Amino acid sequence: MEIAALEKILDEHPFFRSMKEHQLRIIVESATVVRFEPQQVIFSEGEPAERFYLIRTGKVALQLVSYRIEPITLLTLGEGDIIGWSWLFPPYRWKLTAKSLDVTRAISLDGRSLRQRCEEDHDLGYEFMKRFAQIIDNRVEALSAHFVEAG
Repeated sequence: MEIAALEKILDEHPFFRSMKEHQLRIIVESATVVRFEPQQVIFSEGEPAERFYLIRTGKVALQLVSYRIEPITLLTLGEGDIIGWSWLFPPYRWKLTAKSLDVTRAISLDGRSLRQRCEEDHDLGYEFMKRFAQIIDNRVEALSAHFVEAG
């Protein structure tokens, strides 16, 4: 996918909307298109977190995985959702496992290089912190609702 197409996709996505033009360019430079097959593990709990993803199509399960029991799916995310914020917070290791449930196409963003850019440009870092804090808040709320319904 060419840079102009990636820039348009990211610029129109609510997560990136209203970012300054130079910030969006930095983000686009770190973007690549990826595809995951059904049941493919995208990332595993405890591994180094160096990327995050914007799901374009497909579904991804965020799971708690234990050797003692079957994986527990906490949330299922789909088109337009962002997965992975562990790249932004020390110790930069995944807290959950993400597994594609069907063919999933996504835009992968290089969190490692973006983290460095955030250190250099604190305005960019602040934008990421605000936006990921909102995602985290929304996910906690969704989990609370899920477990209240299940209980």
